[in-house]
Amino acid sequence: MKLFQTAIEPRCAYCARGRELDPGQIVCPKKGVMSAGSHCGAFRYDPLKRVPPRPAKLSTANLNEEDFKL
Repeated sequence: MKLFQTAIEPRCAYCARGRELDPGQIVCPKKGVMSAGSHCGAFRYDPLKRVPPRPAKLSTANLNEEDFKL
């Protein structure tokens, strides 16, 4: 089951092995305290830890009635 992209960039922030110590710091059982943006060879992806970016907001300032007529 693919929940997000197929090529996820590994980061300690969403590794199944790591636990959050502080915002920006992860405790890894393999490497110890790591920054959230780093990674190691023991990376295991946990989709529940990853927060996808918010979608872009639709700019409705330039839209009018004519844009929605067929």
